[in-house]
Amino acid sequence: MAMTKVEIDIPEEIVPYTVLEDKEAQITRNAMLVYPYIKSGVMSHGKAAEMLGLHKIDLIALYGKLGLPYFDETEEEFEDDLVVIKKLRGAIV
Repeated sequence: MAMTKVEIDIPEEIVPYTVLEDKEAQITRNAMLVYPYIKSGVMSHGKAAEMLGLHKIDLIALYGKLGLPYFDETEEEFEDDLVVIKKLRGAIV
């Protein structure tokens, strides 16, 4: 994977948290940089994983460890989905 250096303005106090030698910490930092774009629908988990040099399932697992859900729906939406699934199962059986 090709890497590029980017210069950004950040508060000085944050610098120690951005300069990371540990490979896993770097992956986590970079995954967090793209997460807002996944959340807003600008990019998919698959595209983000590809850009980060990860398998999609590994990226999803990383976000899960950080408490960031793969499925982003309300309890009501989840209940609605269950109703639809149960109706479909009844129609198929």
